[in-house]
Amino acid sequence: MDIQITTKKSEGVERLLEVSVPLATVNAEEEKTARRYASSVRLPGFRPGKAPPAMVRKRFKDAIRQQVLETLVQEAFKEVMEREKLDVAAQPHVHDVKFDEGQPLTFELHLEVRPKLELARTEGFRIARVETPVTDDTVAEQIETMRDQKATWAPVEEQPREGDMVKVLLATPETSGGEMPEGSPYNIVLGGGQAIPGVEELIMELAPGETKERVVKWPDDFPDEAQRAQTKNVRVTLQEVKRKTSPALDDAFAREVGDFDGIDALRAAIRVDLDEQARREADALVRQQLVDEIAQANPFAVPPSWVNRMIDAYMQAYKIPDEQRQTFAAEFATVAERQVRRDMIIDAIAEQQQLTATEKDVDDRVAKVAEQRGTDPGQVYTSLQKAGRLPEIERSITEDKVFEWLIARNEITSGANA
Repeated sequence: MDIQITTKKSEGVERLLEVSVPLATVNAEEEKTARRYASSVRLPGFRPGKAPPAMVRKRFKDAIRQQVLETLVQEAFKEVMEREKLDVAAQPHVHDVKFDEGQPLTFELHLEVRPKLELARTEGFRIARVETPVTDDTVAEQIETMRDQKATWAPVEEQPREGDMVKVLLATPETSGGEMPEGSPYNIVLGGGQAIPGVEELIMELAPGETKERVVKWPDDFPDEAQRAQTKNVRVTLQEVKRKTSPALDDAFAREVGDFDGIDALRAAIRVDLDEQARREADALVRQQLVDEIAQANPFAVPPSWVNRMIDAYMQAYKIPDEQRQTFAAEFATVAERQVRRDMIIDAIAEQQQLTATEKDVDDRVAKVAEQRGTDPGQVYTSLQKAGRLPEIERSITEDKVFEWLIARNEITSGANA
């Protein structure tokens, strides 16, 4: 196809090309499309396919022009891809189409090309592997969290204190000096940041069934800027106080939370779990540091469309409401770009070093999972296949092989957080 291609922008992975289709090509395609219409359309007074071409072109002018436009843009796009040898990273966009009668067809093609990562340097980096040690205090904190999850709430006839759950009627006028409305019910855990300090102080002065009213100042850092540092008349009625009671830390508690002989066995199991978690976190940090070092030593552009795709995936996973999507996208853009860059580096190394997971690798991993579950590998494979989990396993194996290759070629020092 005889077209003219002019590069208007070439920065990183972005390309902006101006494409011009000659008038002769436009006329030829228009003539061909008109003949096709004439051979099939029906016009009053003429047998099918026998209407005069001139009449057909006049009657179906807009439809013919639209078909010509779509055909020529598609063919011109294919020609651009072949001639420019472009490996696009995402669906290109057509802009600024000009298709006036008696003039060439012109349009702009905005696209992103897939970057080619050479990764000249992947070795010689020094990474500190820092693993946070598990202490008795860490184990005790985990057990306290478990006790808190098993805690019960019981009503008390006392003034509330920090940590208590209260049921209150809270009222404040809409305007300064306005009429005090009826109170709205709230359940608040005192000390949890659910109410501003002035309101909590007022609640803790009450006994169940009492009501008190006074002026309270809103904090200077209140989320709603319009209410910051304002003073308002507040009325609180304390309806109920509940106090939390955690179970005793004894062998009975250990047996309640799991299959443990006693509290010492529970502590030992928690320590093993925390040690394993610390190991995984340290390994993950080493991996990320390796990727960051490689990215810094081998700069490359990242297709913006890939970053946007990553942001959209996280939005769906986190179920971000429509009204918060723009803010989330702006805040998450750096994280998304880092993740895309990480994936691109892993893919490049896997391809260059032939480390991509094979079918045998996947079968071996499935067999290992089946052994751990005490079930048949075929059943596990079918289950994972139905759940769409096999690509995830394949990706995990590829990443493991890539980082094993990298760790063997870089210096990883040992250390621990105090």
